Amino acid sequence: MAFDLVIFDMDGTLVDSEPLANRVFHEKLKPYGLPAEVDEACLARDLTGLSLPSCFALLRERYGIVLPEDFEDDLQAETYRRLRSELKPVAGVPAMLDAVALPKCVASSSEPEKIALSLALCGLDRHFGGHYFSARQVARGKPHPDLFLHAAKAMGYAPQTCAVVEDSLPGALAGHRAGMQVFAYRPLLEDPDAAALHDLGCRIFRDMADLPGLLLR
Repeated sequence: MAFDLVIFDMDGTLVDSEPLANRVFHEKLKPYGLPAEVDEACLARDLTGLSLPSCFALLRERYGIVLPEDFEDDLQAETYRRLRSELKPVAGVPAMLDAVALPKCVASSSEPEKIALSLALCGLDRHFGGHYFSARQVARGKPHPDLFLHAAKAMGYAPQTCAVVEDSLPGALAGHRAGMQVFAYRPLLEDPDAAALHDLGCRIFRDMADLPGLLLR
């Protein structure tokens, strides 16, 4: 294979958590002045791929929303409740992971506890040997390269020998800035970020079954 290490994003790449998380986030923001025209889809476009601190900063800057100190605890409690009852792997991911015979790790904007729980709930934890890295462990989250560089260093590989598998533009930017080849999972035929991803040199794929073959080329 052409790479020494594959670094996977988690939310939207390995587990189908983003619709669930966006729904909870949207519900919880309504009492704090989220404009009525900002629906779940709009919120997802704004926040997908960002860490929670980055999400809170964007909400403050764009909509003037200042959240109370206990908001994160309340949000996380409801999100975890929904994860335990509803979370599933992204279509094709279990078979894909079985087919990728390379060292693997996860580098996610989610908190360490959420990474571990989500992978365990979906039966994917066995593929990673506990090698999980969170944006909470670095100074800057995606789209900055810090998290991917941290993961590569911790795993003992040079950045240029690593592949990144992402589903969001901020994540793809982070991988590109880290000097890694990015494989962008974009299952929708109409993709508003296609041009930007192409300009970054991402290899775009729509079916998880295609990824093991792409990593060989």
